[in-house]
Amino acid sequence: MEPIILASGSKRRQEYFRLLGLPFSIIAPEIDEESGLTGNPREAAENLAILKVRKIIEYLKGRNPPWICGADTLIALDGAIYGKPSNRDHAKEMLRSLQGREHQVITAVALYSAKANIIDCRPVISEVAFCPLTEDQIEWYLGTGEWQGVAGSYRIQGLGSCLISGIRGSYSSIVGLPMHEFYVMLRENGYPFGYPE
Repeated sequence: MEPIILASGSKRRQEYFRLLGLPFSIIAPEIDEESGLTGNPREAAENLAILKVRKIIEYLKGRNPPWICGADTLIALDGAIYGKPSNRDHAKEMLRSLQGREHQVITAVALYSAKANIIDCRPVISEVAFCPLTEDQIEWYLGTGEWQGVAGSYRIQGLGSCLISGIRGSYSSIVGLPMHEFYVMLRENGYPFGYPE
């Protein structure tokens, strides 16, 4: 299989690539995420995923790796985008607004094929329901530190799962990479993965 550049520093996405047995290297692009948060939440997630791929293409300056994958995960509640919290107080504010409600988790995956010279980008939208939380529960969770560096201030694959009463959609997408959709993207774009034709 041809190597894929994963345009992400996310440990979860790296774990999924290892699980799939894909040969990959990591180049985490430096981007201004705030500048990509334009349009509705779905468009913003797509913009950021594509921006990550384009940054790697630009960074490698014509060396043209055969495949690049970028992804971005955003939280949306009532049309507002919840990115990564800037500090503990910001995280507390996010958790207060999410508690007792259902919100969307949008993960967009962008796959660049050098052979076709295209970026295929697909968003996956899932729903996550938070249980009602007391101030003490919010303070407990903030004390775990899991809120740092993640959209919406919680990690569903960690202790954040204690705060969640249900999900509809793709668990792997909520974690950061929609496995089924990514598998379909690879095959539809000509990457030789999975069962033979």
